Amino acid sequence: MTDGTSDETAVLITGTRPYGGDPVDVLLSDGRIAAIAAVLARPDGARVIDGAGTVLLPGLVDLHTHLREPGREDAETVASGSAAAALGGYTAVFAMPNTEPVADTAGVVEQVRRLGEEAGLVDVQPIGAVTVGRKGAKLAELSAMANSAARVRVFSDDGDCVSDPLLMRRALEYVKAFDGVIAQHAQEPRLTEGAQMHEGELSARLGLTGWPAVAEEAIIARDCLLADHVGSRVHVCHLSTAGSVDVVAAAKARGTRVTAEVTPHHLVLTDERAVGYDPVFKVNPPLRTDVDVQRLRAALADGTIDIVATDHAPHAVQDKECEWDQAKPGMLGLQTALSVVVDTMVRPGLLDWRGVARVMSENPAAIGGLADHGRPIAVGEPANLTLVDPDATWTVRGAELASLSVNTPFEGMELPGRVVATFLRGRPTVLDGTLAAVQAV
Repeated sequence: MTDGTSDETAVLITGTRPYGGDPVDVLLSDGRIAAIAAVLARPDGARVIDGAGTVLLPGLVDLHTHLREPGREDAETVASGSAAAALGGYTAVFAMPNTEPVADTAGVVEQVRRLGEEAGLVDVQPIGAVTVGRKGAKLAELSAMANSAARVRVFSDDGDCVSDPLLMRRALEYVKAFDGVIAQHAQEPRLTEGAQMHEGELSARLGLTGWPAVAEEAIIARDCLLADHVGSRVHVCHLSTAGSVDVVAAAKARGTRVTAEVTPHHLVLTDERAVGYDPVFKVNPPLRTDVDVQRLRAALADGTIDIVATDHAPHAVQDKECEWDQAKPGMLGLQTALSVVVDTMVRPGLLDWRGVARVMSENPAAIGGLADHGRPIAVGEPANLTLVDPDATWTVRGAELASLSVNTPFEGMELPGRVVATFLRGRPTVLDGTLAAVQAV
């Protein structure tokens, strides 16, 4: 501090490279970025972090997280999911509403937000259900959730599709009033009855009912047309097929207000993982073909797909370690997402670090309406930041992850890139790759 007083909340990061650029010192104070220069003096009382060799990014934002609380605290809690998020470099997550009870009222979304504030590791922004109980029969209290203390702006029945076109139209009309967005789980239900994996030669050989690509593509096409008609925003959850990329690209070309996400696992894993019937690889939408994987990577690189979202889906042991057809779909993702993106997009040269910031922080924050996240690394901006060692590698061990569940598809794999530190409003939530002592935000 220049006035001679001590600033014990200040953090000076030395020699880090914002967006992978030239090394600089970055000073955080009072929750914001206070200074950036080639060399900065250490303020009295400030913590100093050696950032040599690291890349500094805006804090990551996940638009698609399942935190399971209330109702399934045996699989995940808001606190444990927040810890996993912070360790994965996230400063904000959007919590999907398929809890028990379903987050379809102002009371439940406010409860989820309060639990996030109590955990204090990331900003937890609830997503409200589109329909009552996610049953697809009657619209939920969209305006009440939007006007609640949780200020919900994203609505989804994720896990189920809003398949009724009239309900989807009405939902799009409601959220337009407050610039909200409907995040659709694109799955035509009649075409996927009993589906267990991607429909193709392999599903026939394994004797598992197929989930055809057209079941996703048809709903995306319908919803883009409805969004056009209403003039509202629609977001495609976990887009998984090459054909879906074509549909979204065509809609964007004609001006539709559509955005789309891809999961890390759909960027690297294929339906071949179903051989062996290991339920850890069962997910919805299913793992697709290598042709789809390569197209998804290209679409993320060229901007057709806007963001990476984890679809972090913890499941208790009894729900996952069972016969394939009985297992619940879903995979952990918060602590491995950045490393998978480094492996599949950065190392092959499809994205640079500015691109990573765009698809994992800036765009998801903008879609979800979070004003203080996904901001530029510049003086005066909120100090929600992530420090990454791009050269580090680590081996994934499900039992060592912060989630209460262990259903990671990357068990035993060595992945590149490691989160060194995470800062929420200038306060370290992660230091040296481990959770920091948490104080009130």
